[in-house]
Amino acid sequence: MTTTRRIERHLGDWMRARLPGWAAELVMFLLKMGWSGLFGLSLLVAIIGTRLIWSDAMPLYRYDFLVIVALGLQALFLALKLETWEEARVIALFHLTGTAMEFFKVHAGSWSYPEPGLFKILGVPLFSGFMYASVGSFMARTIRVFDMRFAPYPPYWLTMLLAIGIYVNFFAHHFLPDIRLILFAATVLLFLRTRIWYRIGDNLYWMPLPLAAFLSAIFLWVAENIGTMTGTWVYSGQARLELVSLGKLGSWYLLLYVAFVTVTLVVRHPLSPRPLVREELATAPAPRRARPEAAG
Repeated sequence: MTTTRRIERHLGDWMRARLPGWAAELVMFLLKMGWSGLFGLSLLVAIIGTRLIWSDAMPLYRYDFLVIVALGLQALFLALKLETWEEARVIALFHLTGTAMEFFKVHAGSWSYPEPGLFKILGVPLFSGFMYASVGSFMARTIRVFDMRFAPYPPYWLTMLLAIGIYVNFFAHHFLPDIRLILFAATVLLFLRTRIWYRIGDNLYWMPLPLAAFLSAIFLWVAENIGTMTGTWVYSGQARLELVSLGKLGSWYLLLYVAFVTVTLVVRHPLSPRPLVREELATAPAPRRARPEAAG
């Protein structure tokens, strides 16, 4: 039994001894979600904290300090084996694709970063790519921590085609008709039958993949509102305390599929082309992984 599985068992036993069964499972679910999103949550705390304490008297620009924080977090995750090098490489790929989109969107006037910084290229501070990387990190860690399985998983080439189509549309809709409604429909049609099986202790649960993507998009939309309200980035025409439009919720929903397919370039073992039954999942051995934190 891995270290994190032992911790989970002890914590789960403690919870179940003091809470009703459903409440204990809910608390464990929230704790595991928070642990999975540790990178993004840490970066969000840094964004809020620096906004509260930063002043012109500081020796560094706030944006530059956030770059240092993001690099430090990434190094710490690797040193503590919270991420494997294989996962770090695919997360770095999502970091690069996110940064490329940042360059384009800022140039197109969709949003801006109003503060100065030395680590700022074409109006984009370099920490912004880590915000995309945090989404990839969350997905990779969630798959490990919840011992997830995705079944029945659609043909892989179709998922790649969908991810490429979504990514291209983020650029192309500035010049061509926006096909996001078609892409929304495609995500549902392609993944409608796909269940995300996940484990809390010895119990198995499942959720439709499109529903999980939508709920995750809500959390990202909330995080984005924190970013705009702290003035870290600002959308064109948006007032300081104005909520980000719900249209951005749809953008995050679509971008999550790009992130998920990017993660599956490395994490392939949970994908099954056929439906799985609860009994089959309950007796299946945990897949071999290269890191002690894996089974969570």
